[in-house]
Amino acid sequence: MNQEERIIKRIAADMGLPSQRIAKAIALMDEGNTVPFIARYRKEVTEGMDDEELRTLADKLNLYRNLEKNRESILRSLSEQGVLTAELEASVTAAGTATELEDIYRPYRPKKRTKATIAKEKGLEPLALCLLEGKEDPEAAAALYINDDVPAIEDALSGARDIIAEIISDEPQARKEIRSLLFARGLIVSRASREEESPYEMYYNYSEPANKVQPHRVLAINRGENEKFLNVKLEFADELALSILEKLYLRKIISEKVREQLLAAIKDGWKRLLFPSLEREVRNELTSRAEEQALKIFNANLKGLLLTPPVPGKRILGLDPGYRTGCKLACVDETGKLLETAVIYPTPPHNKKEASAAVVKKLIKKHRLNTVAIGNGTAGRESEEFIAEVVAEMDLDIEYTVVNEAGASIYSASKLGNAEFPELDVAERSAVSIARRVQDSLAELVKIDPRSIGVGQYQHDVNQKRLEEVLSGVVEDCVNQVGVDLTTASAPLLERVAGVNKTIAANIVAFREEHGVFKSRNDLKKVAKLGPAAFKQCAGFLRIPDAENYLDRSAVHPESYNVAEKLIEMMQISYGDLGNSWSIPAINIKDAAMKLGVGEPTLQDIVEEFKKPGRDPREDVPKPVFKKGVLHLEDLKAGMELTGVVRNVVDFGAFVDIGVHQDGLVHISQLANKYVKHPLDVVKLGDIINVKVLSVDIQKKRISLTCLE
Repeated sequence: MNQEERIIKRIAADMGLPSQRIAKAIALMDEGNTVPFIARYRKEVTEGMDDEELRTLADKLNLYRNLEKNRESILRSLSEQGVLTAELEASVTAAGTATELEDIYRPYRPKKRTKATIAKEKGLEPLALCLLEGKEDPEAAAALYINDDVPAIEDALSGARDIIAEIISDEPQARKEIRSLLFARGLIVSRASREEESPYEMYYNYSEPANKVQPHRVLAINRGENEKFLNVKLEFADELALSILEKLYLRKIISEKVREQLLAAIKDGWKRLLFPSLEREVRNELTSRAEEQALKIFNANLKGLLLTPPVPGKRILGLDPGYRTGCKLACVDETGKLLETAVIYPTPPHNKKEASAAVVKKLIKKHRLNTVAIGNGTAGRESEEFIAEVVAEMDLDIEYTVVNEAGASIYSASKLGNAEFPELDVAERSAVSIARRVQDSLAELVKIDPRSIGVGQYQHDVNQKRLEEVLSGVVEDCVNQVGVDLTTASAPLLERVAGVNKTIAANIVAFREEHGVFKSRNDLKKVAKLGPAAFKQCAGFLRIPDAENYLDRSAVHPESYNVAEKLIEMMQISYGDLGNSWSIPAINIKDAAMKLGVGEPTLQDIVEEFKKPGRDPREDVPKPVFKKGVLHLEDLKAGMELTGVVRNVVDFGAFVDIGVHQDGLVHISQLANKYVKHPLDVVKLGDIINVKVLSVDIQKKRISLTCLE
C-alpha cells in the first residue's frame, strides 16, 4: 500500500465512507476545484458530499499528508544517523499518529545540553548501559571511570543514573502506557495564585478527572493560568507510573546494589523528565480538543449569523449607541444607499432626549424610514428605551430591532470602511453597517474579518491561524450557498465567491463600472485575470437577476446550459414558464438523466432552478424580531413566558435575547425535556424560541431561563 492509498484508507475509516468515494473527492481537490464548486456541481462524483463533509475531508487530508512528510523526514534522519534498522523502520512506518512517531524518534532526536549529554561527554554511557544490564557490581564498575572529569565513584554513578533517567523518559512503550494512564486517571487541579475577585473564582479550588473535564473549562482554566490568577497542574499517583517503569527496567535477577541504582534512576527519570513531559502533552492534547470543539461552535454560530434572512424593502435608521460622544445615526434606503447622517445625545451624561427625539422624528419623516436598527453595544439599553418612546409617540407604522454590532467598529476603522465612506467618521460608518445588517447580514458581514464577529466561546484562546481558516471556510460556504448578484455585489462579497480572489474581485467591479452591469455570464470572460479555471469555479454562483438568458439568473452552471435547454424541449415548455412551479411538469429524473446523459443530482438541481431560480436558502430561516415596546430587567419575574432570539451558543447552553439588553442563559439542562448532548443539537444562532424565566439576579445582571416546548 503506497502513501496515498494509506491516507485514503484512514480518511475513509475516520469519516465512515467508502474509500473509492474519498479518493474521487481528493482527486477533485487536487485538480484545484474549490469546496463550494465540488459540493454544488460535482455531486455525482462525490455522491452528494456537502460542504461540511468536504471541509472535514480537506482538513484530514492536510493532517495525514503532513504526517507522511514527517514520517519521511524521520526515516531520512535515522538513516543519516546510521541507526535505521529494519525493525525501527517498520515501527516508524506503522506509526499512525504524530504522537507515536514522536515517541519512536525521541531517543534519536538531537538534544540540547542535558545532564545526560554532559555525562555522556564524560564517557559514562557504557557504565549506564552496564547498570541497565545488571551484570556487575555498580561500585566496582564505576571505579573504572574515575578520571579528572569524574573524580569519585559517586560522580560516575550519578552521571550513569542521569543517562538512565533520560533513556527511561524516552522509552516509547513507557510513554505510551503512562500517557494513557494519565488521561484515564489523572486529575486536572487548579488553585488560586492570588486571592482576589476574578472571573475564575470557581476554579480557585477545583479538580476534575482529565477524561471528564469539559472543553470550555479547559479553555477557561488556561486563560486563568495565563492571566496569573490560577496555578494549574496534573495530579497523578506516582506509584502507578513507577510500577510500569520498574517492570520494564528491573530484571528479576539483579543484585540489591544494582536495584538500588536503577530505582534511583527510575524515580529521578519519572519526576524530573517523564512526568513533566507527559503532563505538557496531556494538557496540550486537552487544549487541542477544546479548541476544536470551540471551532465547531464558532462554525455553527457564524453560519447562523451569516444566514440571517435579508429583510428587503426596509428604509432603515441605523443607530450606533454611545454615551459621551452621543449616538450616531445613518439613514439608508432599500438598496443600502446612504441618505443622511446625524448625531444625537439622548443618553447620559447629556440626556438631551427632547432635542434628540426631534431629530429622529424629522429623519424618519424626511426619508420615509420604517425601521430602526439599534446596535447592542455600550449604551444600547438606554438607546433602545429612547427609540421605543419615540416610536410610541409617532403615528406611523415603525418598528425597531436590536442588531448584533460585533465587528462593526472593526469595519468602520478599516481601509475598506474608509474607502467606502471617506467623508464619514468612524462611528457614522458603524451606524451604516448596523442598518445594512438588517437588510442583508451576509453582504455586510463579509466586509469584516470573521474572527472579529465574536460568536462563540473563548475566541482569543484558540489557535488564531486555525480559527481564521475555519471561519473563512464558513463565510465562503455561506456566500456560495446563497449566491451573489453580479450586478450589485461589492468587492468584499465577490472575494468570497469560489475561484475569485481579491484581484479578480476588484477587476469585476472595475469592469462593471466601466462597461455597465453584466448582461450575461459570458461577459465574465472579458474580466482581466478571470481565466477559464476561475470562470469554471465561480460562474454558477454569480447570478444576473435581469439577464436575457433565464439560465444566467439561476444556479445552473454554464457547463450544463446545453442539458437545461434539452430538458426544456423534453418538458415541452418555454422560457416564459420558468420560475413558476406550477408550470413545470413532473418528470422521471432517472429516465430523463439517462436520455440526456447527465447525472441525476445535477438534473434534479436544474429542475429545482426551473421552478425557482436562484432560490435563497435564507428564506427558510425566521426573520429578525421587530419590536414596538421595551422591557426592563426589573420587569422580569420568575415564571414569565417570553419569546427570544438565540444570540450565542456555547458548550454549556444558549444565550437568548428576550428584549432587556442583558441576554438570559438557557443552561444545557433546560434546553429540552430530554438529554441533550450539546446545545447545537437543539438550537442554533438566530433561532426564535419561547422561554420561561427561572430566576433573575438584578445585581449581577444574570437571567436564568428554560425552554418551553
